[in-house]
Amino acid sequence: MATGLLIFLGIIGVIVILILWAVSKYNLLVKLRNNRENAFADIDVQLKQRHDLIPQLVTTVKGYAAHEKETLEMVVNARNGAINAKSIDEKIVAENALTSALAGLKVTVEAYPDLKANQNFLQLQEEISDIENKLAAVRRYFNSATKELNTAIEMFPANIIANMFGFRKEMMFDLGASERKNLEQAPQFSF
Repeated sequence: MATGLLIFLGIIGVIVILILWAVSKYNLLVKLRNNRENAFADIDVQLKQRHDLIPQLVTTVKGYAAHEKETLEMVVNARNGAINAKSIDEKIVAENALTSALAGLKVTVEAYPDLKANQNFLQLQEEISDIENKLAAVRRYFNSATKELNTAIEMFPANIIANMFGFRKEMMFDLGASERKNLEQAPQFSF
């Protein structure tokens, strides 16, 4: 009788240990997911500032480069897409499109020396450059938080808990396909 009770208590002990382990893994995954969402909130602040500056920049460029309508429309459309994006993944895709459109605008601006000397334009360009630098820093933090979450989700045996509760591998905030393509090409120099 005592042996049966010991076996029963042993089984109960193992079950309690397994439940405590599962709860701790679940709590870790929740913590990592919340860290990622918090990191994206920091990105959102910078993106809002960037979105607020873009109309001013487009208006300034319009006065000098009226025939560059297509480039300016692309920037405005990309900004609107970024503002209207709802989920983190949608925002990442939309912001990559906006970054590409802004890169196209930078190339357009190079053809207008008067614009490059305009004080209002220079100030806007400096503000956007500052925001881009801050965005780069918060993106690194966001990607680090995303990497921690993704690693925890994929590691055995925590992946069992992750699958049971619907945790999934999350998207990194990277350069995007078009920017990556630009980096893969050797720079062109002309003297």
